[in-house]
Amino acid sequence: MSKGVDFKHISAHEVPEQSPGFLLWHISTNWRNSIEKKLKDFNLTHPQFVVLATLAWLTQKGNRVTQIEIGRTAGLDPNTTSQILRGLEAKKYIERVRPDERSKHPILTSLGSDIFKSALPAVEKADALFFASLESRELDKLVMLFKKLM
Repeated sequence: MSKGVDFKHISAHEVPEQSPGFLLWHISTNWRNSIEKKLKDFNLTHPQFVVLATLAWLTQKGNRVTQIEIGRTAGLDPNTTSQILRGLEAKKYIERVRPDERSKHPILTSLGSDIFKSALPAVEKADALFFASLESRELDKLVMLFKKLM
């Protein structure tokens, strides 16, 4: 028989719903599920969409970027970024140009650009639906708080 845990001595919270981390876990899981449902229509995983969007934003004025810059901007480690870029390359959404031995410069292909142009509005619509229960000023405050936590 297992022994119960006395939370009064080990936790600042009486119930999980008082924990900001627990709430954030549930909210982020629900939000991510809503986004992933939309992205299936575009043959994208959520991490692939984030990297594709990051690449599109960073190169919108014709700039060349490195995988390291993409990963840093997206908040991903270099290995994860590289794996995601390989997946996007396999789908023909990006190409990785190698001007020298040390670096790779990912660029959107025409197909990748078309997919992104369709996926972004769908993701933004899913975001709007997810956060629809918040008033405009509450959403503005939430965005401000998120930025503060970054």
